[in-house]
Amino acid sequence: MTLSEENYLKTIYHLQAQSSAGVTTNAIAERIETKASSVTDMLKKLADKDLIAYKKYQGVSLTPSGLLSAKMIVRKHRLWEVFLVDKLAFSWDEVHDIAEQLEHIKSEQLINKLDEFLGFPTQDPHGDPIPDASGRINTIEKQLLSELNEGQQGICVGVKDSSSEFLKYLDKNGIALGSSIEVMSRERFDLSLVIKVNGKQLPVSAKIAGNLFVRLA
Repeated sequence: MTLSEENYLKTIYHLQAQSSAGVTTNAIAERIETKASSVTDMLKKLADKDLIAYKKYQGVSLTPSGLLSAKMIVRKHRLWEVFLVDKLAFSWDEVHDIAEQLEHIKSEQLINKLDEFLGFPTQDPHGDPIPDASGRINTIEKQLLSELNEGQQGICVGVKDSSSEFLKYLDKNGIALGSSIEVMSRERFDLSLVIKVNGKQLPVSAKIAGNLFVRLA
């Protein structure tokens, strides 16, 4: 596959994970920031390779071979993120763009050696699961911080928004994977929360709470 084809497969994979319905051409165009007509041309190429099932006006879905290919791209991306953070001391807000480049390396042997070298991690620095060499994914029970009630506690296990700006905000406030978070109070007016993290109380907006995944403690 070309680099562009791999990017399309990964995009469809992420969009498909967010919705049980078929992925629309417009959704792909918006995510990749290109014209819908360009998306249509690429979808025809991917369909010819049996990587997607595509019918005009009916949405797109990955075929079994397309799904496995997409998982392998995601696997490479997330393993490289682990390597960059754990071995090269990059911060979690710096690694996405670099991993975007490294994910297109073709060598399966290299990626399997990298996986072994890292100790077969099951999640990346943002808490997202890493597919194994067969495409299997170990999922964990999690929910958004915004869904917790007053008095409930959770352990931060991931982020919904992995943008550099959001991750820098979390760093500034001492919130990281593994942080214990307790909901102290909720404001009915705007659904903002006051949480306790690292022994300190911190007010957070509904937007922030809606982008943090936790596992109930």
